[in-house]
Amino acid sequence: MHRKDRDHGSGRPHSVAAHMRTLAVILAGGTGQRVGSAIPKQLIEVAGRPILSYAIEAFDTFPQDPPGIDEIIVVMAPGWADAARTIAAPYGRVSAVIEGGASRTESTVRALTALAAEPDDARVLFHDAARPFVGHDVIGRCLTALESHEAVAVGMPVADTIVGVSDDLVTAMPARSGLRRFQTPQGFRLGTIRKAYELALADDAGPLHRSSATDDCGIVHRYLPDVPIPVVEGSERNLKVTHPMDVAIAEHLAGHPPL
Repeated sequence: MHRKDRDHGSGRPHSVAAHMRTLAVILAGGTGQRVGSAIPKQLIEVAGRPILSYAIEAFDTFPQDPPGIDEIIVVMAPGWADAARTIAAPYGRVSAVIEGGASRTESTVRALTALAAEPDDARVLFHDAARPFVGHDVIGRCLTALESHEAVAVGMPVADTIVGVSDDLVTAMPARSGLRRFQTPQGFRLGTIRKAYELALADDAGPLHRSSATDDCGIVHRYLPDVPIPVVEGSERNLKVTHPMDVAIAEHLAGHPPL
């Protein structure tokens, strides 16, 4: 993998002022089943462009002053890497397109393997390619949080009443004020997410081995419970394209840039 602007120097810890390495991983392993597509949903076109291109562009165009994104890795659904490479070709910060695994967390593990040469204090953002309209403001809030924290999540307040249900009966009604809808990116110091996944992979009874893990912050929260995870504000534009209706909404958003 091509590496740019490395500083192996004296081995002193990086600081933001000394240009802390910052990496973005675009997770594009979705198959498109729920959206009703014969191709991966990140290859569906909205406003004449693949969804994946919008997600890559958001990180590729993030300002470099203050230090922004050094490199982008795209983790693509197996068998579709060449299509992703074609889409990624115009974006100069994309350093690699690799094939993902059978699950989101398996794709994260493959990305971590690709980042094996990076220092533990690097910042890494994991973003779902199915969220094409993430804004620079959201990315910036994540990077700012990682200056003083080891992990960060993006969330939005819950508008609906959320209830717990068992056997179709209400069992709990948590207060909405204490709930958030998670979005991506989710950000980490690289050494922290590495350690969390090492512990998760060693736990034979854990969520990775039951294929029930869907969230990287959830892995950190479970296996490194002493690591605080602040939640920064997301955006209603940062929707996830999952169902056919979401494609229609994405078409509208693509034609109406943020004010």
